[in-house]
Amino acid sequence: MTHVHFIGIGGSGLSAIARLLKESGYTVTGSDRAMTSFAADLQAAGVTIYIGHHPRNIQGADWVVRSSAVPDDNPEIMAAKQAGLPVYKRADFLGKLMEDKVGIAVAGTHGKTTTTAMTAFVLSELGRDPSFIVGGVMKNYGVNARAGKGNLFVIEADEYDRMFLGLKPRIEVVTNIEHDHPDCYPTFEDMFTAFESFFSLLPNDGTLIASVEDAGAAALMNRARHLGRHVIAYSLQGEMTINAPHWMQARMVKPNERGGFDFDAATNVGDLESLHVSLQVPGEHNVRNALAVLAVITTLGLSLKDAAAALGKFTGTGRRFEVKGEAKGVIVIDDYAHHPTEIKATLAAARARYPQHRIWAVWQPHTYSRAKTLFFEFTRAFKDADEVIVTEIYAAREPKQDFSSAEIVSAMPHSSAHFIASLEDATAYLLKHLRRNDVLIVLSAGDADQISVNVLAGL
Repeated sequence: MTHVHFIGIGGSGLSAIARLLKESGYTVTGSDRAMTSFAADLQAAGVTIYIGHHPRNIQGADWVVRSSAVPDDNPEIMAAKQAGLPVYKRADFLGKLMEDKVGIAVAGTHGKTTTTAMTAFVLSELGRDPSFIVGGVMKNYGVNARAGKGNLFVIEADEYDRMFLGLKPRIEVVTNIEHDHPDCYPTFEDMFTAFESFFSLLPNDGTLIASVEDAGAAALMNRARHLGRHVIAYSLQGEMTINAPHWMQARMVKPNERGGFDFDAATNVGDLESLHVSLQVPGEHNVRNALAVLAVITTLGLSLKDAAAALGKFTGTGRRFEVKGEAKGVIVIDDYAHHPTEIKATLAAARARYPQHRIWAVWQPHTYSRAKTLFFEFTRAFKDADEVIVTEIYAAREPKQDFSSAEIVSAMPHSSAHFIASLEDATAYLLKHLRRNDVLIVLSAGDADQISVNVLAGL
C-alpha cells in the first residue's frame, strides 16, 4: 500500500487531496504548524496528523506532497530529498490523479469554489458518483473532497502559483478573469497568459464554458472559438449580447422566498424548451454559477431537468455567505471574499436577502500586495453596507510592510467607515454598537472569522 505524506496538510488544498487518497486506499499522514479544522476532520477519518515539522514525520513514506507555502528549507522536505523520495507540489500531483478520469476543471478569479461544489453536488445527485476536490467544505456533505466510483473528476482549478497548469481537464469552466494575486502575477497580462496556458491543456475535442459577461473570460472564449474549439457561453439576459454558437442564459431572474434567486434557463444546446431553477444560495452571482453547472451537464449529455432540481437542494460551501448563527436578533455571516469584486457581490447578495436590515461589513484585507495593487477598487467596494469596519492587513505569506489598511479607509467615500486595527477591538466595538435586526458580515480569507465566533458568544 502506497504511503503519501503531506507537508502543510491543514490547508484546504492539501487536505482535500489527502482525503481523496485516504478514501482510495492509500496510507496517508501529514504535518502542519497547527491543528486546523481541515486537519482535525482528517484525523477523525483515520489520518495521522503531526503538529510541527520534523524529519521523523516522513518515516515510511513513498511520496511526499508539499504545500506551495512550505519553504525549501523545511526539515521534512530536506529529509525527503536526502532519502531520495519524490517531492511533489499540488500541481504535479493532481494531474496524476486525473489521468484516467474525465476531468472537469473550474477556474476563475471568483466563484470557482462554489461552482465546483455545485457541479460535484449536481453530478452526485444525478447518480454519477464523481470524485471531487473543492476549495471549501460542501455544506451538503460536510467534506471538501471525495473519491467517487464514477469516471468523472471535478476539481477547483486554482490559479495561484499556477497550480491549474498541472491538471488534465476535458471540460473547463472559466467564471471570470480579473487581476489578483499580484505577488504571483504582477500585471493582469501575466495572469491572462496563465489562463491562456490553462486553456491550452484542453484536448481538441474538449469544451470551454465561460462567462460572456466578464471581459477576461470572453477574450479567452473568443480565442478558443478562433481555434475551432467547442465553446458554451453563459450570461444573464440583458447583461451582454451572446455572440457565440452555443450558449446558456438566465431569464426572468428574481429573488425568491428561500433567500436565493429564481430564474428560467434557456439554451440553444440540445432540446431544452423551458427550465425553471430555484436556488437557495443568495446572490445573482450564484445564478451565473448555476448556469455554468447547467452548461457542464448539457456537455455531458445528462438531464437538465434533473440538474435544475438538484441545484435547488444545494446549500453552499463553508465561508461563502455562511450564516454562523443569530443572537439577540443579530444575524452573523462569514464570507471568504477578499477581492473587490467578491466583496461587492457578497454585499449585493446581503442587500437582496435582507433589504430592511442594517448591514455591517467587517473586512480584513488579505496580503499587502493585493491591498496596494487594488487600492482604489477596495475603496469603492462597500456601497451596499451601512457600516464598515476595516481591520489591519492579514499578511499571510508576505513579510510585514510599512503600509496600513487605514490608508484605504481614509480614501473611502463611505459615510461610515472605520479603521480598527485589532480583531479584539473590532469585536468589542461591534458588541457595543450592534442592535436587533442588524446583519454582520465578516469578509476574510485570514483569521478574522474569529470575530464571528466571539460576537455570537458575546451576544
